[in-house]
Amino acid sequence: MTTTNDLSQHSPELRAAARHIGRRRFLTLTGAAAALAFSAQLPAPVAASAAARGARRIADDPFTLGVASGDPLPDSVVLWTRLAPVPYQADGGMPAEPVTVGWEVAHDEAFTRLAARGETVAHPEYHHSVHVDVQGLEAGRVYHYRFRTGTWISETGRTRTAPAASATTALTFAAVSCQAYADGYYTAYRHLAQDDVDVVLHLGDYLYEYAVNSVGGYRNYTDRTLPALFNRETVTLEDYRLRYALFKSDPDLRAVHAAHPFVVTWDDHETENNYAGDTPENSVPPSEFLLRRASAYRAYWENQPLRLPQRPTGPDMQLYRRLHWGRMAQFDVLDTRQYRSNQAYGDGAQVPGPEIDDPARTMTGATQERWLLDGWNASTAVWNVVPQQVTFSQRRFDLTTPSRVSMDAWDGYRASRRRVLDGAKAAGVRNLMVLTGDVHVGYAFDIKDDFDDPASATLGTEIVATSVASGRDGTDRPANWETYMTANPHLRFYNGRRGYARVALGESLARADFRTVPYVTTPGAPVTTAASFVTEVGDQGLTPA
Repeated sequence: MTTTNDLSQHSPELRAAARHIGRRRFLTLTGAAAALAFSAQLPAPVAASAAARGARRIADDPFTLGVASGDPLPDSVVLWTRLAPVPYQADGGMPAEPVTVGWEVAHDEAFTRLAARGETVAHPEYHHSVHVDVQGLEAGRVYHYRFRTGTWISETGRTRTAPAASATTALTFAAVSCQAYADGYYTAYRHLAQDDVDVVLHLGDYLYEYAVNSVGGYRNYTDRTLPALFNRETVTLEDYRLRYALFKSDPDLRAVHAAHPFVVTWDDHETENNYAGDTPENSVPPSEFLLRRASAYRAYWENQPLRLPQRPTGPDMQLYRRLHWGRMAQFDVLDTRQYRSNQAYGDGAQVPGPEIDDPARTMTGATQERWLLDGWNASTAVWNVVPQQVTFSQRRFDLTTPSRVSMDAWDGYRASRRRVLDGAKAAGVRNLMVLTGDVHVGYAFDIKDDFDDPASATLGTEIVATSVASGRDGTDRPANWETYMTANPHLRFYNGRRGYARVALGESLARADFRTVPYVTTPGAPVTTAASFVTEVGDQGLTPA
């Protein structure tokens, strides 16, 4: 992996901010954020005539990156698109001026019964991305939506609102993660686009920072050649924006976004592999890394269906947030990257030492941890679901005692995990479900009160969604399958294929189906259910279905 110390590709304001930070001792992330000039860059008010003039100047289809929706509430949903007639060009082929974009929401796909409509402005400061928080919708309804600008009309997207706060409406969702473009096709998304789910939870690694060569890596294109600008690691804002354009131009990713609303959270590769808070993977100055993080966070917001409270300021972005599906489910969406302590013992797979039990170390940061526990104390939901990034349950790599565990996962932050589990017990959370990505395999865990004692109470379940493409084709039983299953008696399932997890929540039980495809390095693979498990309300623990 390569990094660069060259700040010349950043704006003069960013370079000045970096020099300012470099002249003083780096103290806290908050201080760095205040010093950085990379702020919201709020656009100036725009005359309607000027924005309309910008729309008329678009000669080619600007909706090359599709449409998306997200974060459904009972009365609103976020709609997203980005104007990019030439997506693999730094400016997207757009004029450096604001553009009027109309939007419509309808009860039917033919748009004969409109539910809402309006206009917004796509600003060049935000790379002509559009985020519309549509208000006043009916609870628990399916809607169709589209955008217009100039003479161009986008494809039609399908979304839905959450049920009313008092409803106990059943919910089916999909959990997905890890979509390294160069590792293979997004075949799982093509199948998920046709699956009957209410919402998709993306658990991180939507983007990968690594170079993508001219043939698309393991996609091995023979009918096209990707521009050389993708064949480098992402560092600058332009790099990250272009990489989103590459990923979002994939037809299967476009299809799944158009089919279902998404709830997104990041992991590490949206910025840089295994970064921790303000600490980069490699030894670069903190000021330089925070410029990179600011670029990554800004591009993330520009390219996801997120509301204004998630818009970043400098290298800071509050991504953790709480959503509800009536009384059936409370979703506490976590961010386990931005606030965590640095990994113990140099990261990687290590034999545990006292540092992982240091109560001063944290996976979530104190504020987010308190927010999570307070939310559980106030919850009236049947299911308390925690979409997050890295493996929560203990995962021993060896049959020896002590065994190595991952310093990047919750095993490396054992005191932090203990506080979370004690908080769940204190709040009386009976039906806890943790959702995880990151590891490019599918796991099903019982969450134990004491992972070293198989007879201890089961406090919840963890569903680990395998990758969409990362890790390439994979195998049903990886080489370490028997070791892992023996070393971790609370591990109920382990599969190394690509795919997604589909979870149905009801008033009496939850069912998890692990949907997998046999290959991704060539397109067109079929999808099958590798395994299914149920867990009952009030009686946690996974049982094969």
